[in-house]
Amino acid sequence: MNANGSNGAGGGSSFEAPARLAGLPPYPLAAVPDIKARLRAAGEVVYDFGVGDSGLPVPDVAVETLRAAAVDPSLQGYGFQRGLPRFREAAALWMARRFGANVDPDSEILPVIGSKEAIALLAFAVLDPGDTALVPDPGYAPYFGGSFFAGARIVRVPLLRENGFLVPPDRIRQAPGRLRLVYLNYPNNPTAASPDRSYLEEVVSACAERSAVLLWDNAYSEVTFDGYRAPGLLEVPGGRETGIELHSFSKSWNMTGWRLGWATGNSEVLASLRRVKTFFDSGSYLAIQAAGAAVLEDSERWTKRTVERLQTRRDAAVPAFRAAGFDLEVPKATLYLWMRVPGEEDSESFCLRMLEEAHVVLLPGSALGEGGEGYVRASLTLDSDLFAQACARLGQVL
Repeated sequence: MNANGSNGAGGGSSFEAPARLAGLPPYPLAAVPDIKARLRAAGEVVYDFGVGDSGLPVPDVAVETLRAAAVDPSLQGYGFQRGLPRFREAAALWMARRFGANVDPDSEILPVIGSKEAIALLAFAVLDPGDTALVPDPGYAPYFGGSFFAGARIVRVPLLRENGFLVPPDRIRQAPGRLRLVYLNYPNNPTAASPDRSYLEEVVSACAERSAVLLWDNAYSEVTFDGYRAPGLLEVPGGRETGIELHSFSKSWNMTGWRLGWATGNSEVLASLRRVKTFFDSGSYLAIQAAGAAVLEDSERWTKRTVERLQTRRDAAVPAFRAAGFDLEVPKATLYLWMRVPGEEDSESFCLRMLEEAHVVLLPGSALGEGGEGYVRASLTLDSDLFAQACARLGQVL
């Protein structure tokens, strides 16, 4: 029906988006897909380092297990929130091997449809309107999005180079209002900051002092280099009581489109998240959970293969970007290089120019929050030999 009350073919829509959507940040680089399509249609090679997906193969065992599970009648119904017992048990055993954590697969493992939905829905499970949520800036969009839609008072904490791109624990202690939720992600997207266990211990202590729930987003825990070992919430004293930890199949096992992960930690927080989820989804597909369980049962072999490939890419990418004129540190983890914008342009203008002139896609830091202005992110998405080619083009137009 249009504004005049008719639904004639020529009438306009009377729909008006809710006013609260005006509080969301604009979508950055909306023109990029069209520019990429135009360049490729003209026969140009476009080097895309924008997306956070390694493009590496999914573990063979996941595909084989899914193929068999897809025709198993017992796996065709609703998964609901408990999900597949085999998956919960495999996740609990993996937590024991990786972090030495004793986890009850019934009350302390919650299957999720990728960590993204759990990150956003946790805000509804923890926050009352007006409660404070602490969000790293720059950071993954669902940290802000979930808190925003839950009506929280959002406190953005800039990730500064002088602080090692870490949220200082004192910022948690000093956060205004009734602090109820703290989002942290280390190893970090986008900065690749990779703290040791002592930092996590300080964070747990600060959250406990404020009676705040900590969400430790550990999506990159297995994408680590040079002997670095990412810490886990449940191996830190008080961690299990303080919050929950999220793991995802997207990064460590290259299963981005499969949408599978799990939450673990405080059983009361998990129960609250489970209750919220029952109003939004009916659980992930059981056949995919069967595939995830098979991967976890032989996880170390698949992770080793992925990390070796990504480290080779990193070792090619860092000197190539430096030679092109970028200032960056060597990351100890994640899929990302976090680099200062050369010159005086803002990050979005710079990235648009690099696409048009060098045919290279980079992600502006501002796309992940105002605190990312002045930086760009490059993902380790392409094979090693392509970094030199792309960076040679960048160097010509900087």
